[in-house]
Amino acid sequence: MLLAQFLRIMAVRPLVRVPVGPQTRRVSLRRLHPAWVVAAVAFVALVGAAGFRATPSVLLHPLHEEFGWPLATISVAVSVNLLLFGLTAPFAAALMDRFGIRRVVAAALTLVAAGSGLTVFMRTSAELILCWGVLVGLGTGSMALAFVATVTGRWFVHRRGLVTGVLTAGGAAGQLVFLPLLANLVEAYGWRTAALVVAGSALAVVPLVVWLLRDHPADLGLPPYGATEVVPAPPRTGGAASRAVRALRTAARTPAFWLLAGGFAICGASTNGLVGTHFIPAAHDHGMTETTAAGLLALVGLFDIAGTVASGWLTDRFDSRVLLAVYYALRGASLLVLPSLFADSLRPNMLVFVIFYGLDWIATVPPTVALCREYFGADAAVVFGWVFAAHQVGAAIAATGAGLVRDQLGNYDLAWYAAGALCAVAAVFSILLRRRPGRTTEPAAPAAPLAGRSEAAAAPAG
Repeated sequence: MLLAQFLRIMAVRPLVRVPVGPQTRRVSLRRLHPAWVVAAVAFVALVGAAGFRATPSVLLHPLHEEFGWPLATISVAVSVNLLLFGLTAPFAAALMDRFGIRRVVAAALTLVAAGSGLTVFMRTSAELILCWGVLVGLGTGSMALAFVATVTGRWFVHRRGLVTGVLTAGGAAGQLVFLPLLANLVEAYGWRTAALVVAGSALAVVPLVVWLLRDHPADLGLPPYGATEVVPAPPRTGGAASRAVRALRTAARTPAFWLLAGGFAICGASTNGLVGTHFIPAAHDHGMTETTAAGLLALVGLFDIAGTVASGWLTDRFDSRVLLAVYYALRGASLLVLPSLFADSLRPNMLVFVIFYGLDWIATVPPTVALCREYFGADAAVVFGWVFAAHQVGAAIAATGAGLVRDQLGNYDLAWYAAGALCAVAAVFSILLRRRPGRTTEPAAPAAPLAGRSEAAAAPAG
């Protein structure tokens, strides 16, 4: 049903008249609006970024066996990757304002290719931290969810929540595409072949980005999708870092920022940091093969696509605070039962967990982006970058902490239980968020001639 609706809203629209300065010209929407092309290219880049970032989860045991490094040591590289993935996001959003989306994403893919390709020459754990931790972390961080907020904020007025959900699902799609492939490559040809495939895949996306990714609809003389007037691109100014810090300083004065950041930190700890990094090793501890465990994690990604797109659709219609509280509570409940589901073979109860958890994996993103727009207006993309940085700080702490728990106790049970309890705290944080007077996440609006109804109020001025 959601796929059918998604295709329907991209369908043919009638001709409309769009005012452009003192003149008015006719814009034909009988062809696909360029916003959808930009969204498609962004989706491909996000698929790649997620796949590149997920690769260390299938390399933990091969690196441990070849080099003898403790899992906790290898987990440090994963933690650095996760941390930089988050901390880069707000600065990347500001850099996109300064240099343009296309240049930043192309440079980010080149960094990922360099970091992955150079790992085949490494001999020490410090080199692993430099390559997979620093280079890949910086590259994938520049294509993080702040990138999603930037694209949807510039190119979409109508269907913004749904498109946010679809692009966020690109992360799940990357996991779905890459994890089984890389697990089989590691098993058949070794981890170095897998690392080179990641490097080649990153480089292959660069020409597509340079060719099709555009910075603003005004560059093509068009309004954003769902708007009736061309919005001039803002002048590019220097000081990307100062703008990111200034947005953080302003946002940090509000309780909403800390509640959103705190909840999203727990989100990161209970997804990328714990399940994304340690599910495969934990399943392997119980006798399950790594390829089977990687297939299960990819299946989480498959159901996450449906869950995240559905979450975007729900965000356009319901209170984002309520959605977040429900998502966190359900995720916590599923993690509390996970330790009892591991076995040496695939059983139906584990499949039930995978489906349930997958639907909730990153469903939190569309309502969180919507709340950032509601609270922080024009600075929403940069502020969301900082909220996402908190997400990755939580993920980094969980990745290292779970590795230490495994090394000290011989199993991951304590890590699963702690994550489940923290999700209950995140649900409480979401309930404590207050609606801003005079603002709504998705207000009703009169029908617009371009796209049925307007969502212009969804991104109020700051």
